[in-house]
Amino acid sequence: MHQKPLRVVIGAGPYNNNPDWIQTQASQLNLLNRQDWQRSFGPSSIAAILAEHVWEHLSYEQGLHAAETCFDFLEPGGYIRCAVPDGFFPGEAYQRDAQVGGPGPQDHPAASHQFVFDYHTIAAMFQTAGFTVNLLEYCDESGAFHANPWDEKQGLIYRSLRFDHRNRTGDLGYTSLLVDAIKPR
Repeated sequence: MHQKPLRVVIGAGPYNNNPDWIQTQASQLNLLNRQDWQRSFGPSSIAAILAEHVWEHLSYEQGLHAAETCFDFLEPGGYIRCAVPDGFFPGEAYQRDAQVGGPGPQDHPAASHQFVFDYHTIAAMFQTAGFTVNLLEYCDESGAFHANPWDEKQGLIYRSLRFDHRNRTGDLGYTSLLVDAIKPR
C-alpha cells in the first residue's frame, strides 16, 4: 500500500487553501517547540511544509531556530513553501501593515510582526539552516516584482500574484515574498 506524502500547513488559520494537507495552529504545532514536533512526526518524515504569513511573527533568530527544526523533520528533498510580507514591495500602506509591531491595535494580525524580510534575509536564514532556496515571487531593492513559475498543487499561497483578489485588475495590488526552501537529498 502506497502512503500519501505527509504535508503540513503551519498556522493554517481559518483558511483551507490546501485541503489534502494537515492543517495546524500554533497551539497544536508550535514552530519554536521541538516537543510538539516530536509528538506529531518522526525525523525526516514530512514531504512538505507550508507557512503563509507565519515567519514574520518570529524574530530572525526564532525564524532560524524554526527553520532548523523543520529541516530535521523534513525528508531529504522535502521543502518549506514560505510566504511573508515583502520588505521591498513598493507602497506605503503595504509597508505600514508589514512593519514590526503592525499598524494599529493589539488585535490587528500584524501587531505581532517581529521581522520584515526581504529576499536577501529570508534566503540567508533558510540557507544557514541547511536549505537550498528558490525565490518564487519577490520584489528587488528598486521595487521591481519578479516571479518564477510555481505549482500551486505543491502548496497554494493565496497572497500571491495569481491568487490574491487584489491583483485581479491587472495591477500589482498585493503579493508576498514567496520561497521554496528545499532540504538537500
